[in-house]
Amino acid sequence: MVSNFHLPPMGFGPGSQETGEELEYMELPSGMRTYSAHMPEVDDPSAVTPALKTLADIAKAAEACARGGMASFDLSGLDAPNRALIAETMGQGEVAMKIRGIPALMVQESVFAGVWSVAGAGVDRIEVGPVPAVSMTRAFEPYREAQGPQAARPNGVVNAPALVAELYDKSETYRGGLPHVVNLTLLPHTEEDLVWLDRVLGEGAVTILSRGYGNCRITASALRNVWRVQFFNSMDTLILDTFEVTDMPEVALAAPEDLEDSAERIREVLEAIR
Repeated sequence: MVSNFHLPPMGFGPGSQETGEELEYMELPSGMRTYSAHMPEVDDPSAVTPALKTLADIAKAAEACARGGMASFDLSGLDAPNRALIAETMGQGEVAMKIRGIPALMVQESVFAGVWSVAGAGVDRIEVGPVPAVSMTRAFEPYREAQGPQAARPNGVVNAPALVAELYDKSETYRGGLPHVVNLTLLPHTEEDLVWLDRVLGEGAVTILSRGYGNCRITASALRNVWRVQFFNSMDTLILDTFEVTDMPEVALAAPEDLEDSAERIREVLEAIR
């Protein structure tokens, strides 16, 4: 009777090959920011009643904004102790924005997703929503003017003109909905292509940095609804490079679930203070 069992051919299997040098694997991300409750120490809650009321209003707004809309709270009328309590409670989250223009603004997401500190000359406020309103209304104000498709093409520009035609068409016809994505990582291009694209599209007023596993850098172009979205790994190597035609790239937005969670966490902090 012929057996169904067959010996493996010689020269295969563990230990059959010379090992040589050991394989070196790419280092994986080793950490990510996570929320940890910070409870400010308050000796006399009655001395910071305005701050506590503002925090309660922010929690209520976060709950409401999870269903749509935005809210804003002016902090300029608070005295130093009340303002300090809000700053300590807010902390610093994963997303920061720089908005050029007049006034220039710095935006920092708090540890409560969807709750944003907005500061600049004569500006001191908290905004609640997926993103601060000003990051959308001023995004495409030219910081560096777009030269347009007629910009002179140096030698080495190969595929960029086709991409520019596509981006200009999608920019003009975009009316909301799903973003249109052009993935540069998957498309052949030269360094001259990238330089010419940057010159043609210009640069808008808003730059966003989102930190998590590695970094995501988002830059508005001077062409309406066109964003450059670049992902870097934990060793700061560019791993994904795209253009998105959209109101705001999704990676920068706080989700409705995030806003609901922020409302609950702010109320937990208030309970601990009181």
